[in-house]
Amino acid sequence: MYIQVDNANTFIATGGKPFAAHLPTVVLLHGSGTDHRCWALQARWFAFHGYSVFAPDFPAHSLSEGEALTSIELMAAWLVRALDTTKVDKVHLVGHSQGFLVALEAAGLLGDRLKSVTALATASAIPVNPALVEMAQSNPKVAAEMMLQWGFGSPHQYGASSVPGMQPIGIGTRIMANNPLAIDLIACNAYEKGAEKALQLANIGCPSCVILAAQDRMTPKKEGFKLALDLNTAAQVIADSGHMLPMEAPKESLNLMKKFIQSLET
Repeated sequence: MYIQVDNANTFIATGGKPFAAHLPTVVLLHGSGTDHRCWALQARWFAFHGYSVFAPDFPAHSLSEGEALTSIELMAAWLVRALDTTKVDKVHLVGHSQGFLVALEAAGLLGDRLKSVTALATASAIPVNPALVEMAQSNPKVAAEMMLQWGFGSPHQYGASSVPGMQPIGIGTRIMANNPLAIDLIACNAYEKGAEKALQLANIGCPSCVILAAQDRMTPKKEGFKLALDLNTAAQVIADSGHMLPMEAPKESLNLMKKFIQSLET
């Protein structure tokens, strides 16, 4: 569906069903340079099992118009404005990589509407190599190829795919090369409040779930374990997957996501 946010058309994937504000809403936030498509399986499952799905393309990404947002703080404020247009009152935030930094920052702005946070392949801080940022500014396609060669685990480097006949590294390169990857990476690198925000969520007793990838070379597991400690939860690790966890291991990540969120709703 399309909604108007800041006078710009914004695309929200809803998992194949009409959005219903009265249902608990699973908000799926993509990482740097990607879009709603990384959540294809997860979005569809939640939409057909009693939830509304809100999986936005951030401004200037893929199907959304507007100017690219230059900081995690601006992205979080934008997300809350986008959610306000739908009048939802029960929000489960789920973020991959940069998307979880946005979730951490947005959580404090949602008040009683926030019901849980789920982190996938991420950490409370995501430093970015300056050489990668420079490459993303000068040649986004090469930067996207570099990121995805590092981002996918070993099975996908040999052609494995969770969707028969599809090559996620090739598809991901096309998506990322046409999105504001450099701006996203700079925003990630500059964000320093993640640990503070995670501790705040733990202090108010916000339910949380941390799902990590055993072969993650972009946000290493040790940093994910630190995030889980700050959130006062136990991290769960998916084997044979790299940083692009929602696309590499969609069934495994979905199983952990739905088990956690369903436990809160029941």
